[in-house]
Amino acid sequence: MSAVAPGATPTALEPPGRPSARWLILAVICLAQLTVVLDNTVLNVAVPSLTEELGATTADVQWMLNAYSLVQSGLLLIAGNSADRYGRKRMLAVGLGLFGVASLAAALAQSPGQLIGARAGMGIGGALLGTTTLAVVMQLFDDEERPKAIGIWSSVNSLGFAAGPLIGGTLLDHFWWGSLFLVNLPVAAIALVAVFALVPESKSRGGERPDVVGALLSMVGMVGVVFAIISGPVDGWLSGRVLISAAIGVVGLALFTVWELRVPHPMLDMHFFRNRRFVGAVAGGILVAFGMGGSMFLLTQHLQLVLGYGPLDAGLRMAPLALTVIVINFTGLGARLMPRFGTPGMIVTGMSLLAAGLAAISLLGAESYGGMLFGLIVMGIGVAVAMPTMANAIMSAIPPAKAGVGAGVNGTLMEFGQGLGVAVLGAVLNSRFAALLPLVAAGAGSLPAALARTHTARERGAVHDAFAAGIGASQLVGAAAVFLGGLLAAVLLRRAERAGGPTAAEGATPAAGPTPAAGPTPAEGPAAAPAVAE
Repeated sequence: MSAVAPGATPTALEPPGRPSARWLILAVICLAQLTVVLDNTVLNVAVPSLTEELGATTADVQWMLNAYSLVQSGLLLIAGNSADRYGRKRMLAVGLGLFGVASLAAALAQSPGQLIGARAGMGIGGALLGTTTLAVVMQLFDDEERPKAIGIWSSVNSLGFAAGPLIGGTLLDHFWWGSLFLVNLPVAAIALVAVFALVPESKSRGGERPDVVGALLSMVGMVGVVFAIISGPVDGWLSGRVLISAAIGVVGLALFTVWELRVPHPMLDMHFFRNRRFVGAVAGGILVAFGMGGSMFLLTQHLQLVLGYGPLDAGLRMAPLALTVIVINFTGLGARLMPRFGTPGMIVTGMSLLAAGLAAISLLGAESYGGMLFGLIVMGIGVAVAMPTMANAIMSAIPPAKAGVGAGVNGTLMEFGQGLGVAVLGAVLNSRFAALLPLVAAGAGSLPAALARTHTARERGAVHDAFAAGIGASQLVGAAAVFLGGLLAAVLLRRAERAGGPTAAEGATPAAGPTPAAGPTPAEGPAAAPAVAE
């Protein structure tokens, strides 16, 4: 029997009386979440500095970016389980502490290996923060206020992806690259004090244990697959290193699936995938993150290495994307469009706009900023429409008492999609670059290294043209993937609506949080233990 009777209001899942400081608490957790998201993109503008000062190759840089997202995505689900069981406030505080310590280690790194290790440590703290922030939102706000709260949280989440290059560029224009991580320390300290003072504790009753084996298997699977994608252009797709890595990744993910189907307390209940709404939102979420993560990695290199802008100028020229997201989300345009378009329509519209923006940047912005500006604005509209809708669709398909797990699923999609986007689109860039200039690019590892092999202005121009062509090809690949993902997500969500009718989250209130008014969903599985606020 479900923990909440069909048709009942889930009062046990909400803090009694709704804390009067709930909006201030939302501001605190959004600040913590913004820091976590910023560190997914803030390092992109430092790629030239890292290449020069640390002697990092393109593969090193990709691992500096991917170490954070891969560790975070591998731990998000177990972090969500831990938050549900041990307390969301407690795990939020632990995450802030770990994130601050790892940020200090990253700022003091003296080699690519040290920075990669520190970024992995930041990923552990980020996993705890990424799950507990959204879970706390779900517990603090009732059905009436939850749509607005989720919209603000989603806006901050989207803003972080786009604002990272601007903040990073500003810091690099005045300080060294380590300042990108030192800025996290005061933010983490302020948020930690506020969490202890304001955030109420909440957790679920029950004896579920963290699924450590599942977390390890998921990490092995994802790291193996992405490492193969990164290494393919350099070592050859049929090389032993790449094939072994890919095999380890595939086997790891297969074992993860089998384990989750058999373990009594799975990190991710695979029965969720019987829910077409959940599957559709998952597909869309991965592809949006894929397009955003990969495009940020490529755009910052394009602005600096091809068009010749400095870090600050590059960040400023990325700002229209962030500003568009802010305007669309904080004016509530998405909420007003939801009743007209519905969840499938909002997702396919948003992802189509994101794909169109990526294509516009590739086709119109190769040699000037004008075409890129148009593409950035279109991308911003697409992100603002699609991201909050998909976050809500995922959360509404999971029992409310599993808020931490739901947030973990949502965060895993974002982090894995971004890491995969950087890896895949980076691999396309390297492959295209090497194909156009095989003698110059082979073994160079980066654009500066390739330029060092040239002797005349004509040769340097050819290298720049080849690199720009590689970026353009990568953007088109990202656009195609996002567009097809949008169509797939919309079809699955539309079929779910026709098969089972609208869920509570798809009813009268747009972007509403999950409610059990329709009874247990097919994906709910065993009875969910209610959450309790302390």
